[in-house]
Parts: sequence; structure tokens; C-alpha cells
Amino acid sequence: MKGGTIAIIVVAVLLLLLGGCVAGQYNQLVSGRAEVQNKWAQVDNQLQRRNDLIGNLVETVKGAAGQEQTVFGEIAQARAAMAGAKTREQSIQAAQGMDGAIGRLLVVVENYPQLKSMESFTSLMDEIAGTENRIAVARGRYNDGVRIFNTSVRSFPMNVLAGFFKFSEAPGYPVPEAAKAAPKVDFSSLKPGAGATK
Repeated sequence: MKGGTIAIIVVAVLLLLLGGCVAGQYNQLVSGRAEVQNKWAQVDNQLQRRNDLIGNLVETVKGAAGQEQTVFGEIAQARAAMAGAKTREQSIQAAQGMDGAIGRLLVVVENYPQLKSMESFTSLMDEIAGTENRIAVARGRYNDGVRIFNTSVRSFPMNVLAGFFKFSEAPGYPVPEAAKAAPKVDFSSLKPGAGATK
């Protein structure tokens, strides 16, 4: 009887240790997912801010460059996609569409130098530049959180628990391709010897 009691105690202790280990890893997964969701909320907040600012910018640019309807249509589609996004993946895709549309809008702006002298335009561009910086910082933090969480979900033995409790990897928010391209510098318009001192 004494040996049976010891065996039961040993099994009970092992079950408690195993249960504690499982609970700890499960809590780690829950905490990681919550952290990723929080970081995404910060990205989403900045994307919504940009979406609102872009609407104001488009209205300002339309006054000076009303014939650029294609670009304005692309901006409107990108804003609608952002507003209609239901999942994180759809929001990321919509934000990347907005990145491209903003790039095309900035090309239009370059063709209308009178815009740069408008105070409302300058103010909006400053706000948008600040928001783009905030998006970049929030995207970096979000991607760091995603990397840590996804590593947990893929690593053994956590991957067994993640599969059992239906934890899946979170999507990353990649840097837009346009942002990876090196800017083109063209000095061909400069005259030889211009600005040289004798």
C-alpha cells in the first residue's frame, strides 16, 4: 500500500508539473497574440489618420490640378479599400495600395509648383510626412512582435500547443516595394561649370 501511495503521489506531481508547463506555454501564446494585436492597433490608427489626411490633400490638389482624375480615382479606391478592410491582411493590402497611390499623387504635385506656395497644402504635407514616419515606426514594432510570436508558434514544443489550441501565425506588414527602390538622382540638367568659382 505504501508503494502504491508513493506511485500515486509521483504521478500526481508529474501531472501537476506537466499541467503547469502547458498552462505557462498557453499563457505565453495568449500574451504574444495580444501583443501583436496591440501593435497592429497602433499601425491601424496611423493608417486611418493617413487615410483622413489624404482626403484633405486630394481636395487641396484638385483645386490646382483638377484634370488629374486618374490619380484622384486611384486615391479614392485606395481609401475605400482601407475603410472596407475587415481583416488585418486586407488592411495591409489596402495600405500598400494607398502607398502606391500616394506616390503617384506626389508625382502630380511636382507638376504643379503653385501648390507648394499654398499654406494649406504645405501644412497637410507636413502632417502626412509626420504620419508616414509614425507608420514606419509602428510597422517596425508590429513586425518585431509578429516575428517573436511566429517564432513561438513554429518552435517545438510550443508548435504542438499552438496547433492544438488553434493559434496561427500572424501576417507581417512588409515595406512597400517603392520604398525599397533607391531614389534616382539626375544632374544632367545642371550646366557644366555652373556654380563654380574662379
